[in-house]
Formats: sequence, structure tokens, C-alpha cells
Amino acid sequence: MKIITEKQSKIEIKKSKFLGFCFVIKSEEEFKEKIAFLKKEYKDARHFVWAYRFQESGVLREKYTDDKEPSGSAGKPLLFLLQKKEAIDCAIVVVRYFGGVKLGVGGLMRAYTESAQAVLVDNLQKF
Repeated sequence: MKIITEKQSKIEIKKSKFLGFCFVIKSEEEFKEKIAFLKKEYKDARHFVWAYRFQESGVLREKYTDDKEPSGSAGKPLLFLLQKKEAIDCAIVVVRYFGGVKLGVGGLMRAYTESAQAVLVDNLQKF
């Protein structure tokens, strides 16, 4: 799968806002630039959860972070979604504004996955 455009999604669950972003990356340096921009743009957000997959010199690079959410509840589901869709040269970032209501691990997994799926709906095409 390949990203055809760079899009954004927004969902709200129990007063928390989740902004999903999807973009093309070809290197870790390129990803670091994108995440730094998002952190500057949304500096008042609580969490910046992300996952990426890209090919570099014939080697598949995959990485994710939960960014202080409970372990495995946020970034890992994003990476799983990229793997399931066989997305390459792709990064997903979900920015969370905490609304004061704890969602629990299952709720977080659903919220982050829903946000990532929403941003991927029209963003990927088979090549």
C-alpha cells in the first residue's frame, strides 16, 4: 500500500479529542522533522502517539511509541494497523487532548485505532 495524500482525522471520545495524521516518510530523519512540527503546532496536547514503517536500503524499519499511555495501548495498535494494511513508507501520528475521563486500556486501544483507521480510509491505495 502507498499513501496517496496526506490527510487528517478528528474524533472525540468521552471529552478526549484525537487528531490523526498520516504522511509519507522515507527515513527516520524525515519522520523526526514531521513529529517536531506536530509537537510545535499542537504544543498543548497531552500525548503524541505514533507508528511508522518504511524501507531503507532494502531493510524494513518499524517503530512505535505509546507516549506515556499504558504500555501497548496506543502505538502498538497503530503499528499493527500499518502491518495489516501492508503500508510502507507511512507514518501515523495521533495527537490526544485529554478530556478528563480515563478510557482504560481497551478504550485507549479502540480510540487510537479508530482515529488511525479514519485517517487511513482514503489515504492508501494499492500500487
